[in-house]
Amino acid sequence: MTDRLSVAIAAGGTAGHVNPALALAEELDARGHRVRFFGQTRRLEGKLVPQAGFDFFPVEVTGFDRERPWTLATALLHLAREERRLVRTFTSDPSLKPDVAVGFGAYVELPLMRAAAKMGIPVVLHEQNSVPGLANKQSAKQASLVAIAQPSVRAVFEKHAGPATRIEFTGNPVRNSVLAGDRARGRAVLGVPEDATLLLVFGGSLGAHHLNQRMTELKQRLLGIDGVYVVHSTGADDFEATKAALACTPEEEKRYRVQPYIDNMGDMLAAADLVLSRSGASSVAEIAALAVPAVLVPYPLATADHQTTNARYLVDAGAAVMFADADIDGEPFASELIDLLAQPNRREAMRAAARGLEQDRAAAALADAIEGVCA
Repeated sequence: MTDRLSVAIAAGGTAGHVNPALALAEELDARGHRVRFFGQTRRLEGKLVPQAGFDFFPVEVTGFDRERPWTLATALLHLAREERRLVRTFTSDPSLKPDVAVGFGAYVELPLMRAAAKMGIPVVLHEQNSVPGLANKQSAKQASLVAIAQPSVRAVFEKHAGPATRIEFTGNPVRNSVLAGDRARGRAVLGVPEDATLLLVFGGSLGAHHLNQRMTELKQRLLGIDGVYVVHSTGADDFEATKAALACTPEEEKRYRVQPYIDNMGDMLAAADLVLSRSGASSVAEIAALAVPAVLVPYPLATADHQTTNARYLVDAGAAVMFADADIDGEPFASELIDLLAQPNRREAMRAAARGLEQDRAAAALADAIEGVCA
């Protein structure tokens, strides 16, 4: 039995960094460990972390913009200042000194990771993406453990890790609010019958214009399948235009629901029989955790095409199929989507494959690994 640990977590900038960190924090808290977050008050973590009920320690850093080289001097100055401040804080008040420091990849992690390494505090990194960010690559040499969510990223960290660094696949933690998704509750909210086949469409937090456009073209074919319902999240910016293009009649609106965003993703995923979406790291993790069969269309402009690598994690397992964004206007895409909606046996095989990935245990696996570092 691991003693009660004090865990410092640095995560910030985007939901893709913050939500996996919060999922880990929920798991650690449930095990009796104390969690404190380090981040920027003005960024997303400054809102989500206090809302989740965890202590928040403000850190002031600025990122380095490669297109503006002169920003490097300011970034390094702020980084050094915050690193010294954290060392002073942990030295002057031992109750604040963590037993382990965990970074989730954004540049906001750097002061904490460097201060921890300087003070002999174990450093753990988590990489959500298939293309590691600069912060994690820089911190890897000092890390006791690098936890990865994509098997393909192991080779990258083998080049950057220190001689004593362990690299372990844990998956990408998913928050309890998503894992607690309930099929019956989600369908009740949507007004979708239990025996209907539900297609859930979304493009990430900002939506996906090309997916939205293709769905307007396929609306009649989809609604022509008996028992098929569609919930289509367009993203806020594309909502009005997509709704107008769909031009659903009052009767069609009973089976085709269009909305700007999804605010209860757990219930919506649990309610779905098939998902059509982009393949950001968080989306892939949540789809896999709830074992929903998926048709994935990677965002074509993602850095180093990392959404394609993300999607391959599910495709290679047999839990999803993938189409390039450039190919979704063709008939093979439409035929595959319609075939999956019509073939419950295919979907059930994909569900079984997703369950085999045990993505719903990612937070527990990462917490286990952290406890192991501190044992």
